[in-house]
Amino acid sequence: MNPPSKSAVFEFTPTGPLRCGLNMSNFLLTGRDAAGAPIGVAPDIGRELAKRLGVEAVMVPYAGPGLLADDAGKNLWDVAFLGAEPQRANVIDFTTAYCEIEATYLLPAGSPLKTIAAVDAKGVRIAVPERSAYELWLTRNIKNAELIRFKGGDETFKRFVEDQYDALAGLRPRLIEDHARLPGSILLNGNFTAVQQAAGTPKGRAAAFVYLREFIEDIKASGLVAQAISRNQVRGLTVAAAA
Repeated sequence: MNPPSKSAVFEFTPTGPLRCGLNMSNFLLTGRDAAGAPIGVAPDIGRELAKRLGVEAVMVPYAGPGLLADDAGKNLWDVAFLGAEPQRANVIDFTTAYCEIEATYLLPAGSPLKTIAAVDAKGVRIAVPERSAYELWLTRNIKNAELIRFKGGDETFKRFVEDQYDALAGLRPRLIEDHARLPGSILLNGNFTAVQQAAGTPKGRAAAFVYLREFIEDIKASGLVAQAISRNQVRGLTVAAAA
């Protein structure tokens, strides 16, 4: 691909380095090393982008995607890696996805529910981490069931078990772990959505966004995304199709 324009570099680096906003609640894309520094697929992609821009990469971790999106207009990050959702597109220009993650349901032992569609029924209570990409999808699409929102995956799983909710919504890789911790529970086949993990720039950085969009397509086509997934030994991530 072509090198970045001077305008793109300027828009990406208003404070000098490339500040990469990270959603640390997505354990498939982010983690921390023994010293506490961010590592994973998303940081690797951020560092590759910084390398091509010829600048230093600085990681800016956030506890969740909602908090990351809230800071889009505050000049606290320059590129972000999080689920692309319509609500967030009001403040962030998103690229196409660079990877996808299935979202499905975990059910308690003995549940009469058998399919994804059956979960959206009157009287069914779904526990879900608030402000996650799939919670936003469920908020738009669930017609009959009730969504019960909690902060973070661990708290949501705890309340799902203790309060005996009818379903737990989550990303399949996380639910596989929860399934193993809850004997007799049922992990439904299929998915209610595939969360699109994308990159984005704050609104108003047109030149940076044009380059970022081309960059994401290039790293998918060249195999760099697949290599980052393999290098970080992540299961449950799929490289997204070309735009």
